[in-house]
Amino acid sequence: MGFWALIILGIVQGVTEFLPVSSSGHLVLLSKLFGIEDSLFVSIILHVATLLSVVIVLRKELWQIVKKPFGEQGKKLIVATLPTCFIVLMIYPFITKSFEGNALPFCFMITAVLLFATELFQKKSISYSQLNKDGINYKQALIMGIGQGFATFPGVSRSGTTICSGIISGGERAEVAKFSFLMSVPIILLSMALEIFKFIKSGAVITVNVPGLILAFIFAFIIGFLSLKSMIKLTKKLDFKWFALYLFLLSVVTLFI
Repeated sequence: MGFWALIILGIVQGVTEFLPVSSSGHLVLLSKLFGIEDSLFVSIILHVATLLSVVIVLRKELWQIVKKPFGEQGKKLIVATLPTCFIVLMIYPFITKSFEGNALPFCFMITAVLLFATELFQKKSISYSQLNKDGINYKQALIMGIGQGFATFPGVSRSGTTICSGIISGGERAEVAKFSFLMSVPIILLSMALEIFKFIKSGAVITVNVPGLILAFIFAFIIGFLSLKSMIKLTKKLDFKWFALYLFLLSVVTLFI
């Protein structure tokens, strides 16, 4: 069962990573249902798979940042990443504990409320055409970074929180979404490095089915690549209230699992 469960997790990761529904929350929930241990380790590995899709789809933007790390976009990425790292370090024990899944109903509900509130806010706010389309500013990058720090709990959507934070602070949807996906690169890399360090230091043994994890990685990458390209194109048209309704129902269901 472990092999096929991991394949399902890979598919779910690819589908949900770039939607505002918390891929890590779905992975933890399914890991509980399938009896998979090391859910944090599996979650990080599958996030690395979708990270590769970000690198490929946004390669031009990332290459510009690599060439000019202290250029405009690079500095905004730093401004967004630093508060995320600070917040994560402060609450890291709680984040680790949350991967047991006990807080999933509450965290799914937080995302649902945030998405619904953002949709209401934007309908009462100015039209998209009046918003800044020249990219996000430093204030928006900072706010999105703070949001990302608190979105490390499974069930609280990272993309949903950062996109909503960017929209509420005055950013244009497409620009905010693109920057949100760029923001995931340093955080996932740092998370992977931290988990590898902890694994080596502790001498722990990972009990996950390796062939299954490899195939799950491949599925997450391929589906994530297709999902990301679609998400960037459809961001302006997405109505967050449907995602909010889905997460509200999932939160209620999760109470009984």
